[in-house]
Amino acid sequence: MEPIIQLTHQPLDRAALVEAVSHPSDGGIVVFEGIVRDNARGKQVHYLEYEVYEEMARQQIAQIIAEAQQRWQIEHVAVAHRFGRLEIGEASVIIVVATPHRSEAFDACRYIIDTLKNTVPIWKKEVATNGEAWVEG
Repeated sequence: MEPIIQLTHQPLDRAALVEAVSHPSDGGIVVFEGIVRDNARGKQVHYLEYEVYEEMARQQIAQIIAEAQQRWQIEHVAVAHRFGRLEIGEASVIIVVATPHRSEAFDACRYIIDTLKNTVPIWKKEVATNGEAWVEG
């Protein structure tokens, strides 16, 4: 199955992503959902703005998924990241990994989110009570 990669301004749909990667051969599905919180580094956050270099981000996410597929032999995976303005409580990223066994799903999901945050050209600006600032992933 071809991995699902979504980069969108629209709200993310966790249920649709889970359904899209579910397969009868898989016994474990792990979902990571990153949510906009109301605080960061001692500041009260009002909202976040994400920017993305979409073409490069899509390529790099595909490479991260390919690496995860080789390490854990997973076939069913979805990565969705939202950009633009996001309010408190909204999902900024959802990763869904379905595998025959739970341990592979957990390991692959963690690898994908950690690598994505460190390498993919997606930038986050926090708008807080004391101003706004771009922050590293």
